[in-house]
Amino acid sequence: MAHFGLPDDFRREELIRIIEHSVEKLTLAELEALYYDMTTKSYIEE
Repeated sequence: MAHFGLPDDFRREELIRIIEHSVEKLTLAELEALYYDMTTKSYIEE
């Protein structure tokens, strides 16, 4: 998919929607693995 010329805010919202939709389909084990990966990379800070 080519997304050239889209405003950054629109592209950001589009990516968030895609990611949210994908995350909703993950199993608990997959969510835990994703959470662990994101915390070790400092994408999530508690």
